[in-house]
Amino acid sequence: MTALGFLYPGHSAEDDYPRIEQLLGSDVRVDLVHTEIGEDAHRADALLEMGAADRLAAGLQELRLTGADAVVWACTSGSFVRGWEGAQEQVRALARTAGMPASSTSFAFVHAAREIGARRVAVGATYPDDVAALFVEFLAAGGVEVTGVTSAGIVTAAEVGTWGEAELFALARAADRPDAQALLLPDTALHTVAHLPALEKELGKPVLTANQVTVWEGLRLADRRVNAPSLGALFTREPLVQA
Repeated sequence: MTALGFLYPGHSAEDDYPRIEQLLGSDVRVDLVHTEIGEDAHRADALLEMGAADRLAAGLQELRLTGADAVVWACTSGSFVRGWEGAQEQVRALARTAGMPASSTSFAFVHAAREIGARRVAVGATYPDDVAALFVEFLAAGGVEVTGVTSAGIVTAAEVGTWGEAELFALARAADRPDAQALLLPDTALHTVAHLPALEKELGKPVLTANQVTVWEGLRLADRRVNAPSLGALFTREPLVQA
């Protein structure tokens, strides 16, 4: 049994995680602990506070009891807002406090893009333009070129969590670029897991979404590879362990 732990801010699209667990198979357990979100705002000062060390440490107290093999801070904006070096320090502090391997969704996107060989990507962000620009800078620091970015301008995670299939596909279509090797949808408040195969079929390329790459990153930290095509091209890489 591989046990994966996730710190998820507030309540928006957390139901993506039990769905992923079901699709991965019976020997992977996904444990999710909610952290305090504070002010729900896609704004730099609020995002920095949301990912503060004391907030993450408080969540770890509960997560330790699950016996997790690795932990991932399941928040993209609450990690990339610190920049590459700041996000690394955030993860190092998390690993020290947790006593286990740790990462965040922002690093998960960089590692996942490398995994599928996507050096040029398009970004469909729910965030305002200034916050989306910080994600683009983070990706560039990780060696991933963004060929185009589309921002929906949404301020709160709560609003993003109300989006359904129609809004998701509209953002994906608007954000895709012909020269992009993959499309990235970076908000963990956005429900995407049920739509991954359809998104990839529609766009004709891999789609990386926040909750999908977050769980994949947990598996990577635990040295597991799972073949689960219903979770997109990212989960069809060699070596394979059939789910």
